[in-house]
Order: sequence, then C-alpha cells, then structure tokens
Amino acid sequence: MVALNRLKRSGRKLLMVTGRELSDLKRVFSRLDLFDRVIAENGALLYQPDSDESVPFGDPPPPEFIERLKRAAIPLSIGRSIVATVESHETTVLDVICDLGLELQIIFNKGAVMVLPAGVNKAIGLASGLNELGLSPHNVAGIGDAENDHAFLGLCGASAAVANALPSIKKLPKAIRCPSDLVLFYWRPPARAMTDPLSSPRVAAEEFRRAVGDSSAPPQFGDELPEGMGLLWRVRDGVSRALRLIAPREPRRDP
Repeated sequence: MVALNRLKRSGRKLLMVTGRELSDLKRVFSRLDLFDRVIAENGALLYQPDSDESVPFGDPPPPEFIERLKRAAIPLSIGRSIVATVESHETTVLDVICDLGLELQIIFNKGAVMVLPAGVNKAIGLASGLNELGLSPHNVAGIGDAENDHAFLGLCGASAAVANALPSIKKLPKAIRCPSDLVLFYWRPPARAMTDPLSSPRVAAEEFRRAVGDSSAPPQFGDELPEGMGLLWRVRDGVSRALRLIAPREPRRDP
C-alpha cells in the first residue's frame, strides 16, 4: 500500500487488471480508490472507482449455459460476463459449450478456469482503460504472473514477471524477472523528454529517492537515465538499489 500511495502521489496513473469479479474484488480490497481504472473479469469489465461506474465488454453468460453447469454440480462463480470454476472441470465446461454451440473461450489462471465471450481478454480491457485516460500502451509497465496475463503484458511497452510467476510468463520477450521485494519502475518517453519536466533525468532520480525514502540512493542510474529507457529499482529492508536499465519494446506499427 505504501508503494501504491507513493506512485499515486508522483502523478502517474495506476490501473489494476484482474481476473476477479468486481464484487469479490471490493470485498477483499478496500483501496480501489487508488486506481484510475480497474479492469475486472479478465478484461470483460471496465470500472471507474471515483464514480463507481462500470462498463461491460461482453454479453452476460447465456442462462442455459449456467443451468447446464449447475446441473453438473461443479463449483461456479458468475460475474457480469465471466463464469469461473476450477481446474479438473474444464472438460465439463468445454462439453457444455460444444453441446450448446456457444462462441465462448476458456482461459486458465493458476488453477482457475475462466469462461469469457470470444475475443475478450485483459489486453482488450487495458486498451479501453488507457484510451479513456488518453495514455499510450507503449508507456505502460505491466506486471503479471499467470496464463491470463500473456495478452495484456504483450500490449505493454515494458513487462515484468513476479518471482512466483509461471515459467511461460518469465520467458516472455523483454520480460523482467522481479525479486520478491518492492520493485519500482520509471520510464522516460523520448517524445516528451524536452517538453515534460517529469521526464528530466535528474527529476527522475529525485522522484525515486523520495519514493523509497532514501536520500542517499545511488544517483548514477537516475541522473543519467537515457531517453527511451526504463529504470528498475528495488527496495529491500529499507535499502534501495537501482537494478538495471531497460530498453522497452519497439512501438508496434500497423502494416
């Protein structure tokens, strides 16, 4: 929470991208107000905490689909667009989808089995949230750990995998394996380097020192942060250290 508050105070935007249903998320986490947007239900729902408004990106699950799954007596969680169960029941879910001729997809998430409208994933939800905020995905640092994170991490300009992430996430191109400590990220967009004071290398170094509460943080990385580069910063037991400079992916260009 301390890290989220510090990042928020820096003027940057926070977006949460989760597979959880919004009602469940509100029940287990009370500080959604820290986030500018929340993408819930694995990309199927965009939520704006400050207005408590939400917009679904998919149709509700068909009633006959829910009824068939209930008759199969498998554990179910039902959201506005998502239906979730647990692994070992994916075959049952697939059989019902096939029997009813539905255009639904199955996505896995570390033991969870999520059913969503075709084409809906975390990348779709994140892109919509960024569009509302007027932000480019190329200037976004994403952090993930599971199968359902592939799509949205691929959209981000830089991505990171937490220490307990699945091997497939750690092997993503340009992915950074984070230690199990607090990790901060700063990205200096080259297009804004001369016009936005927050893009100044020295300001970047000062921001990091304030964020980690360590005025003696090593200056060599932040003070010389090149254009178009990112900086990964670790805090362990109150001691901060610059880990490495990161060259994000090249921006995608339409053919």
